Amino acid sequence: MTITNGHRTTQAADAILTSLNAADQLTELHHQPPAWETPAPLGQRGELPPFPVHTLPAWVADQISAVAEETQTPLDLAGCVGLAALSTAAGGRAVVNVRGSWIEPVNLFVLVAMPPGSRKSAVFRAMTTPLNHAEKALLDQVGPQITEAEVARKLAVEAAEKAARTAGSARGEGAAEAVAEAQSAALAVEGITVPVKPRLMADDVTPETASSILVEQGGRLAVLSAEGGIFATLAGRYSGTPNLDLFLKGHAGDPLIIDRRGRSERVDQAVLTMGLAVQPEIISDIATMPGFRGKGLLGRILYSLPKSNVGYRRIDPPTVPEHVSARYDANLQQLTLGMHGWEDPARLVLSPEAAELFTEHRRHTERRLRPDSGDLGHITDWAGKFDGAVMRLAGLIHLAGDIDSAFRHPISADTVQAAITLGSYFTAHALATFDAMGADPDIEAARTVHAWLHRTGTTRFTVREAFTALPRNRFRKVAELETPLDLLEQLGWIRREPEPPRTGPGRRPSPAYAVHPSLHDPNHSGMRP
Repeated sequence: MTITNGHRTTQAADAILTSLNAADQLTELHHQPPAWETPAPLGQRGELPPFPVHTLPAWVADQISAVAEETQTPLDLAGCVGLAALSTAAGGRAVVNVRGSWIEPVNLFVLVAMPPGSRKSAVFRAMTTPLNHAEKALLDQVGPQITEAEVARKLAVEAAEKAARTAGSARGEGAAEAVAEAQSAALAVEGITVPVKPRLMADDVTPETASSILVEQGGRLAVLSAEGGIFATLAGRYSGTPNLDLFLKGHAGDPLIIDRRGRSERVDQAVLTMGLAVQPEIISDIATMPGFRGKGLLGRILYSLPKSNVGYRRIDPPTVPEHVSARYDANLQQLTLGMHGWEDPARLVLSPEAAELFTEHRRHTERRLRPDSGDLGHITDWAGKFDGAVMRLAGLIHLAGDIDSAFRHPISADTVQAAITLGSYFTAHALATFDAMGADPDIEAARTVHAWLHRTGTTRFTVREAFTALPRNRFRKVAELETPLDLLEQLGWIRREPEPPRTGPGRRPSPAYAVHPSLHDPNHSGMRP
């Protein structure tokens, strides 16, 4: 039948839609919640920034980039080890006079976390081999002096022993003279000092041994390792008692006194460098080691948590160009050898423009430390040393930028800006690190709720139901659930449902939330790795 009348056409269309139940389906589509997106891991503050290699002098930056390309590792690994290498070369030989009595030594504690199989050892070798070459060159310089002093001391000891035997058997008028000669010979032995073999680095070393080496080396030493065993040693793996004093004093450049063999030895400035590449689980482990945070060790470390690219690496990448590695080797050796003989540290100062820029940076840092609104308020043990770390980085960049005469001119504003950029990188990674350690109470509270939802397989809940089910010693009032629930919603783990219309007097219904379907997956935890 042909329908030509417009009214009849409309009636026919309505009849068809009614037969298909279209109104109900449209209403259902209108109220259907949007599709779930992939939630962000707890503790994830967005993508962490890559290592800003451009902030370093070209001879260092080129080596970092080339090593990262050849080993197919993130720039962060070679970058952090490169900073530790610069710290080894210059640490203890220079300080930055920031303002007034504020002095910062240029040594660093750097830690980069990478999973097994990430070629950490290969990167360490490439970035620290010039330090081995410099150590050998120093040994070649002092070797003849050591041999000469050892021979002289051996002869003096033999002469002293002979004089002592003579004095012991002397009688009469010659006894006093023989005793005097024996005493003189003994003093001659004490007057001969055998130079120690130069040493720049140690690896798996106890705090006691490291202290002895540091004193012998005039108060300077670097602990560089592609493993994290030093932390277990500091925690008392061998002694049973934590021993952090060397690392606390060695970061600050404080005096160190070592008692051994009946005598005390002292260095007025103990300067220690630490550069470690560890597995990610070490990050969680050190947070629980006795005294590590309470005494301030964790607050002294610059952390890096690069994203692993294992499984996505090129099989045949280009090798490090010979001219790049040769220049890096020559310059790092020159910096090391040139500063090794400095007894009094070179004092670096800021230009007026650099000082003004740093002052503004400090104002910004201070606002970030506020406990109620600052993003660094929960890690003040680390952030309180952040500005000092920026100055240490500025000092190293300055020294590496002009190996021959950096101490003759002030640190520029451009150098301070480069150090601030590096500092921003380490700040982002420190926030992620301390999140992984459980330092942020809001994230820890959200993790508690997340774990309950995952464990119970809950698909929908009200705030009242959550408060009833969760531990009372963790959430004492319903209001304490507000922040963790907001955080879980921001990250996409839960979604607040619209409030139903009120139908009469009485208490308002408790807010309800839907739970992301992935939480029902037993293999999915949602925690940051």
